[in-house]
Amino acid sequence: MPRPRSGFYNTIEYIGPRPEKPKRRNFFGGWVIIVIALGIGFWFGRPLLPFLKATQVVTSAENADLLISTLRGSGEFGSGLAAAALAHSGESVSYDPSYYKIAYPNGDLPANKGVAADVVVRCYRALGVDLQILVHEDMSANFRGYPGLWGASSPDTNIDHRRVANLQRFFEHKGQTITPSRDDSDYRPGDIVVWELGNAEKHIGIIVPGPGDRAGEPWVVHNMGAGVKWENILFEYSIQRHFRYPAEAGN
Repeated sequence: MPRPRSGFYNTIEYIGPRPEKPKRRNFFGGWVIIVIALGIGFWFGRPLLPFLKATQVVTSAENADLLISTLRGSGEFGSGLAAAALAHSGESVSYDPSYYKIAYPNGDLPANKGVAADVVVRCYRALGVDLQILVHEDMSANFRGYPGLWGASSPDTNIDHRRVANLQRFFEHKGQTITPSRDDSDYRPGDIVVWELGNAEKHIGIIVPGPGDRAGEPWVVHNMGAGVKWENILFEYSIQRHFRYPAEAGN
């Protein structure tokens, strides 16, 4: 009689991974991860929002021309200054902080060169206001009241009006000083704004309307190193001073 085989030989061996019970999906944990990821993306993406918003609007020559026509038709000085700034934003100007010997009065460096202060000087001059003369006369009468940052012992008509700190002091003396805010409605076309940048350097620009359907927003014409630009950067830096010059009657 054949000897019965042991259980070892009767067993069919399974070769492969150990079978496991299907796991229940944890929907709650997945949603938490998604929410956390979205929160992190929003937090770190916030600094890009103003830039992305601005790039959605075209600052074209056509948009500028439409605004210039409207601003000039208002008859207000500030609107005329904003129109001059928008016209200037279409010109090719390379950033050049070099010292130039220039005429006095109505002196200017080559038209294709300049810095932030030159934007302001040129736009006022387009309306018949010569800041070269006005700053020089105020500095001559109040030299010690101006910043002594450059070691000068007397006024210099070649450079004084091309320095943001000097323009700020002039507007403090002769213009209307407005408390800086982050409220769009506090800014009008033709207002002057002075910012303090991250390296403690001062910057200056002129308030103008935004392009197209954003004309109700305060944008800026300025030159921060890449030429004269029409941009939505008013609140991107620390606003140190806000001026209106000439001052409105009663102010």
